[in-house]
Amino acid sequence: MDKLLVIKAGGKLLEDAPRWKSLLQELSELSHPFILVHGGGNRASQVTEALGGTPKMIDGRRITTDLDLEVAVMVYAGWMNKRLVAHLQACGRTAIGLSGADGNSILSEKRPVAEHDFGWVGDVKEVNASFFSQLLGSGFTPVCCAITHDGNGQLLNTNADTIAARVAMAMTADFEVSLTYLFEKPGVLADDKDDASVIPVLNRAMYAQGKGSGQFHSGMLPKLQTAFEALDGGVVEVRISHPDHWKQGGTVIKQ
Repeated sequence: MDKLLVIKAGGKLLEDAPRWKSLLQELSELSHPFILVHGGGNRASQVTEALGGTPKMIDGRRITTDLDLEVAVMVYAGWMNKRLVAHLQACGRTAIGLSGADGNSILSEKRPVAEHDFGWVGDVKEVNASFFSQLLGSGFTPVCCAITHDGNGQLLNTNADTIAARVAMAMTADFEVSLTYLFEKPGVLADDKDDASVIPVLNRAMYAQGKGSGQFHSGMLPKLQTAFEALDGGVVEVRISHPDHWKQGGTVIKQ
């Protein structure tokens, strides 16, 4: 079975042009295909504030108002996505930028109001694996932003970590899939104020303990939650790392 890497780039990485350009060059030299998933929340927050809005987060997940959705589509599907696609072209990869609405690639449903109202936030229902397989088989490198759709004309803001995990899970029927989350830290940290405290291997019991104690919080929570979901869904390896050592190092997530 052919190998496939699903790689999610987020955090401050996308604001560091030399670093993400170097990463894309390395990815472009891979002998096997990859799918790139990206966020851009920091830039979206800056634009929202410039327009007079106030970004709000709960447990690392963004509340999305009408204004937030417009900004997210502009930033994620526009500025961020096309910069990555353009640079992959420069690296010799034939890349194609996607929102979940393009090719009906990722279908979501609006998150129901429960303890919190997240607004125009989507939870992934279905990934169009055959569409991704067709693109990969035709030599395209998909670049997916954090915008999905509900099938009824509504765009939705969807957590990029979740998208990466669900895309990875959907592709396991045709590929041996590994999933890598890249962000500005060297891995999952035992102490988030100490970059030297990388946890080399993290299992589910350690995650539950760290979540309960508050050791893991904010944006790390959805990242770890989706990492374990990916393993449950047939992904062979999940790694959380820094872009400077994404092939090895960082934290390997184990059952």
